[in-house]
Amino acid sequence: MSLDTEKRLAAEAAARFVEDGMLVGLGTGSTVAYLLPALAARALDLRCIATSPDTEQAARELGLKVESFHGTDAAPRLDIAIDGADQVSPSGWLMKGGGAAHTREKVVAAAADRFVVIVSSDKLVERLTPPVPLELLAYGLAATLRHIGDVMLRDVPRSPDGGVIADYRGDFDDPGELAARLSATVGVVEHGLFPAAMVSDVVVARGEQIEIRNLR
Repeated sequence: MSLDTEKRLAAEAAARFVEDGMLVGLGTGSTVAYLLPALAARALDLRCIATSPDTEQAARELGLKVESFHGTDAAPRLDIAIDGADQVSPSGWLMKGGGAAHTREKVVAAAADRFVVIVSSDKLVERLTPPVPLELLAYGLAATLRHIGDVMLRDVPRSPDGGVIADYRGDFDDPGELAARLSATVGVVEHGLFPAAMVSDVVVARGEQIEIRNLR
């Protein structure tokens, strides 16, 4: 069975977690591309928050209601957020940001009462490995790069919020330690390491089988 089929099955399984009237966070990426039509097909009365312009456009084209998450008038809490991941470790730590949307994805995940991760079987790894996606301030960029160390800038457009997209390429053993160091570095807007404490469930498709890992 293809990985695309696994992505679709994981997305469809997670779509069933969504209930009528919910405020739903929509992630970004190839697995979420299967989630959107699965949600739209359920014809529920939903309000959605998108983590990228691409997701917002695709959701609107399917008839999903997308609201802004800007400013103080936006809802402070979401009922559920659903997103993919680039790597999932046995402990539940995630690597995200291959699509450069990790800052908004982390904001939405942190604002949700339940954060559900949907992945195909190839995303399960023994340990997280570099590169670690970064979003950096353009102001003082050279100084920030010097503080971080082994970083490569991506030749991609800036994030929707104006951040410079890069990847930390250094080896690391403890994602918690690296996450703390990156978060403490002035000029780093956000990194792609998501702690297990943020994750409620991981929905994994292995062939036609769906495995749901409850982390809290």
